[in-house]
Amino acid sequence: MDFLQIRYFLEVAESQHVTNSSKKLHIAQPALTRSIHRFEEELGVPLFTQKGRNIILTEYGKFLKNKLTPVMEELESIPKQLHKMVQLENETIHLNVLAASTLVTEAIIKYKNTHSNINFQFLQNAESDLYDIGITTKMFERSSKSGVKDRFVRTENIYLAVPDNEIYHGKTSISLDEVKDEGFISLIGSRQLRWICDHFCHQAGFQPRIIFESDNPAAVKNMISASIGIGFWPEHTWGTLERGNMLLLEITNPICQRDILFTCNHNKSDNSNVEDFFTFLREYTWNILKDKPEE
Repeated sequence: MDFLQIRYFLEVAESQHVTNSSKKLHIAQPALTRSIHRFEEELGVPLFTQKGRNIILTEYGKFLKNKLTPVMEELESIPKQLHKMVQLENETIHLNVLAASTLVTEAIIKYKNTHSNINFQFLQNAESDLYDIGITTKMFERSSKSGVKDRFVRTENIYLAVPDNEIYHGKTSISLDEVKDEGFISLIGSRQLRWICDHFCHQAGFQPRIIFESDNPAAVKNMISASIGIGFWPEHTWGTLERGNMLLLEITNPICQRDILFTCNHNKSDNSNVEDFFTFLREYTWNILKDKPEE
């Protein structure tokens, strides 16, 4: 039983006229008749019987028609379903966001205002390559290249969030070694930003004393905002302080900056939507984060 046999049988079963069916199927009548006979021989039962000049279905033929009709309809719908799957996949952009999640979310919201058909899926997996656009971070490097079509780099200052008390009131900047005895609110070690900020402390000659840590950036921000401790605060990607009793101080020594890397993969049959959003992301971050000088 093959696809053509099923298709030929169902057409003849519907029309109950071999000549008309052969014309519709664009096949010679004798060839169609032979195909039906082979099908009957293979199944071991008669599917049609003669009635005057026409043919009608036997009980076996009726049974088979009822069974095969939905199967054939499902088979014939597969190409259309696959096309819809491809279309949906091409309209879905997979993001691996390991840094600047707030900034990326804000960019998506703005992009969706004019591209409502595009869907986004978030992934946070440093080991995965199965994404369309990746956002990660690393220590600031003056030699990092950004002038590549599928990759660009933005540089962000990292400030120190402190309570507005008698120790820090009126300050706009600070040397990191001045806070070596303070308790730090921090992201856990698996996060890239945590490693970068620990490195800044090591440059200043001390190991940070962590009094609270979480794998949730929002929880870290809330704890700092509640004046429970001090912490590093990416200038733009974490947004403004939510409470008036807090200060953001520029760190003068060491210079605390990080690079945010945006990369674009080409995993789809049609990458136009991914490339369009990547271009938008490049332009959106241009005025928000410092652009890495192209080389």
